[in-house]
Amino acid sequence: MTPPDLPSVHDDPTAARRCILLVDDDPDVVEVITGYLHRADYTSIVASDGPTGMELFHRARPDLIVLDVGLPGLDGIRFCERVRAETSTPVIMLTGRAEEEDRLRGLIAGADDYLTKPFSGRELVLRIRAVLRRTEAASAPAPAAPELTAGDLVVNESSRVVTKGGRPLTLTNREFDLLVFLLRNPGRVLRRDELMREVWDYDFGGASTVTVHMRRLREKIEDDPSDPAMLMTVWGVGYRFDPPGAAR
Repeated sequence: MTPPDLPSVHDDPTAARRCILLVDDDPDVVEVITGYLHRADYTSIVASDGPTGMELFHRARPDLIVLDVGLPGLDGIRFCERVRAETSTPVIMLTGRAEEEDRLRGLIAGADDYLTKPFSGRELVLRIRAVLRRTEAASAPAPAAPELTAGDLVVNESSRVVTKGGRPLTLTNREFDLLVFLLRNPGRVLRRDELMREVWDYDFGGASTVTVHMRRLREKIEDDPSDPAMLMTVWGVGYRFDPPGAAR
């Protein structure tokens, strides 16, 4: 049952006229989620298998996709990979599997977030809103800003272009935001919950989301990702960005 305190579009302008594609083959889950989306003033379209979901994605161009991992015809991991190869449309994955590796596979495929079934419909709506806010902020024209540099790494916030040694790097919106936050806080030990709050705009969430994005970022900016020189793990706490040449 939808809780009476679930905020409506009047409390959240990102909901107005936003289209959510839900791809899930469980009719009970679909009924619950579409009820929450309707209550939150989102428009929803539904597919019960991967190929139909992909057809709807190409036809409707939704603002966000809520995607089950275990889909007939085309599983959620491959679905997400195809979406990510074409667009930066945000994806929130749903999984009934408790294994950490399944959730990590979704994030590595390019999902912006995941929820493990059973989950709170209200939390899903809140996560949708957070992801859409971040996406909207990332796509908005930015005022001219000085470049951020760390050794041969150069980040242009206005154009959202990152180069290393003059070579452009391909980063997702979330990876870019994470890198900017790290560069703005050199030498600080950043807890995972702080990163979730500042970069993901969540006051909740699993540590594995941050862990996977850090791993992907290391693979793109470190000379040797297996022996990082800039993105350092502070065991039991979080991470620290050490600019090249900084004393350790």
